[in-house]
Amino acid sequence: MLNLFRIKKIFELSDNFFYWLKIIFLSIIIFGLILSLVISPKDYLQGDTVRIMYVHVPSSWLSLMIFSTMGVCSIISLIFKIRVCTIYAKSLAPIGFTFSLISVFTGSLWGQPTWGTFWTWDARLTSMLLLVFFYIFYILSWTFIKNFFTAEKYSSIIAIVGLANIPIIKFSVEWWNTLHQPASIKLTESPAIHASMLTPLLVMFFGFGLFALFIFLIRYKTEILKLKKDKLNNILK
Repeated sequence: MLNLFRIKKIFELSDNFFYWLKIIFLSIIIFGLILSLVISPKDYLQGDTVRIMYVHVPSSWLSLMIFSTMGVCSIISLIFKIRVCTIYAKSLAPIGFTFSLISVFTGSLWGQPTWGTFWTWDARLTSMLLLVFFYIFYILSWTFIKNFFTAEKYSSIIAIVGLANIPIIKFSVEWWNTLHQPASIKLTESPAIHASMLTPLLVMFFGFGLFALFIFLIRYKTEILKLKKDKLNNILK
């Protein structure tokens, strides 16, 4: 009875944690949207179109960060056989895929009034689209390969190969002539963006990041339960 009681308390604490995490990320995103759509100023050249940035940029950052994490987890999983890293990567993949789609879609919306076209095959856009396909291939490997260890191997290879595309996305605007503007925020330099725009951008990034954490924890919990169920079924067979 004591063990059952402890397990119940753990799940109660977990549900409580999820509840407050949901409240926090929703509050931050709502606050960020108010800052982005109402309080932040128009751009002197782009006008209200610049407000797309507050969704586009955080989504782009997160899609790159998530795939980079998946790639590192896949390397650790293949070399050291630490299976929990595989579950981390598998749980993160649909989240990163969603953010990469949002990035490409909002980038196209932003590009039309800015460049006069929804799409152009320049280095940044093409490499970002390639990231979307790496996400798709990774997810499909788990969908169609039923054996866990085989799926783990092929999905890890996809994630590791896809890592090579991350620096291409990051530095494409510096390596080639592209329509896409250079980064306005760099770790080694002062931001080339006014605080009135930087603040809502960072708030939205933080809110999206907490949302990604929320979905990741739910997916990770689901994947663990699925593995336990499969293990139990194998024992019963």
